[in-house]
Amino acid sequence: MVEITKIKLDKTDRKILAELDKNCRIPTTKLSKIVMKSRQAVEYRINQLVKKGIIISFNASFNPHKMGYKIYKIYLKLRNIPEKKKRLFTYLRSSGIVYWMGECSGTWDLIFGIFSKSDYEFFELKNELISKFNKIIVDEEGGILVDVKQYTKMYFTNEIAPPKMFAGKIVYNELDELDYAILGEVVNNARIPINELAKKVNSTAIIVRGKLKKLEQKGIIIQYRIGIDLNKLGLELYKAIIRLDKYTKEDERKLLEYISQIPNIHYFIRNIWQIEPEIVVSSYQEYYNIIENLKKEFPYVIRTIDSVLMITDEWTPGFRNLLKLKSA
Repeated sequence: MVEITKIKLDKTDRKILAELDKNCRIPTTKLSKIVMKSRQAVEYRINQLVKKGIIISFNASFNPHKMGYKIYKIYLKLRNIPEKKKRLFTYLRSSGIVYWMGECSGTWDLIFGIFSKSDYEFFELKNELISKFNKIIVDEEGGILVDVKQYTKMYFTNEIAPPKMFAGKIVYNELDELDYAILGEVVNNARIPINELAKKVNSTAIIVRGKLKKLEQKGIIIQYRIGIDLNKLGLELYKAIIRLDKYTKEDERKLLEYISQIPNIHYFIRNIWQIEPEIVVSSYQEYYNIIENLKKEFPYVIRTIDSVLMITDEWTPGFRNLLKLKSA
């Protein structure tokens, strides 16, 4: 289990955070039974976790691949010119096409995912971006996301749980204006009560509840999660960019089985040419030990590992902007 050294969390706080990350729309009455505290005590604790800045968001995690989009990855090495970096980050946040972005330290300075309808569309978007910010970009690399295994925050309780998967095969689900309006609201406000959500999208609670259920059944909404400020807890997030020597189906099964038993695992990402486990730890030494054990366990599968420390881990407002445009 990760040792938390800054803001101290007791066992109940840890359990609440773990359960909210499985489903942050869980009713407080149900959550209170799980953690064996009163409803009022649980509500107070959640409010305190928000007030202290430990919980920074309630997010609906959803899958662009189920909406006819592909997710493409871009890795950038940047010159350290603060005002130009700020312009780049502002541009990405407001672009409406960025699924996720993270500033980092190590091999790359910025990694982000763009969702696009086609390779051609991505090619145009990528060229526009590189041309616009070529004076600050030292090096760049790209890739296509295959799929992602998304783990709940097991490091709070050390309880191993199976991951949820997103990306994968492209599916063209038809969504109407109300679907997009609902997604636009819950993406960064997933704990919003049904009645309040219905008012915001000019519908009824019964219709909105039914729409949410269908979006979940179609795999568009994967999970309702929480965002955590790891710094407040003395934790760090590392991404290991692993290039492979061989990767048979059996190798993949064994590697995934091994990684899934590590409570520090955050995401397991497969790109076209590499895999990227993301790991939450209390120190670089802990991360180093995990990676060394991984290399020892799979010496003929792993060719090289580049490590980056994720400074930010941001589900951008741009995604919400795109959904609002779709619903307009």
